[in-house]
Amino acid sequence: MIVMLRPILLHPDPRLKKVCAPVGVVTPEIGALAEDMLQTMYDAPGVGLAAPQVGVLSRLLVMDCVKDPEAAPRPMVLIDPEITWSSEERNTYEEGCLSIPEHYAEVERPARVRVRWTGLDGTGLEEEFDGLWATCVQHEIDHLNGKLFIDYLRPLRRQMITRKMEKLKRELARA
Repeated sequence: MIVMLRPILLHPDPRLKKVCAPVGVVTPEIGALAEDMLQTMYDAPGVGLAAPQVGVLSRLLVMDCVKDPEAAPRPMVLIDPEITWSSEERNTYEEGCLSIPEHYAEVERPARVRVRWTGLDGTGLEEEFDGLWATCVQHEIDHLNGKLFIDYLRPLRRQMITRKMEKLKRELARA
């Protein structure tokens, strides 16, 4: 299989604000997209990537929150993920986004979540996540719902980041 790195859309882009359609049936094309997304995420480098970030408006995300270089990677592909439970306990984590490079902000989310999804083999899976994994899966599911981490920020801060991103996109277009 030929794996291809895909360009990551930069905010602001209208595709990043769209609610994605369910995948439904897992096809070989979905498997190829997932493999491309994992390679794109690792290359970026990042810990998560949602399909709309590569211009595909489908409910698919990939993640691998193993940070220890000595530990084995744990690439995960979640198709049509849905949060079925979240803890009352909250956690604040400094989040970033491959679509908003070099910008970070503290976002408060549930500390633990249970997620149900379809795997690449078409089987239903469910797992409870905590720590960075919980933050990451919530961040990526937000992408599938057209929401960015900066949407949790105060309007002034969000506008400032958006203006800086517009400037970066203009500079990249001229390069």
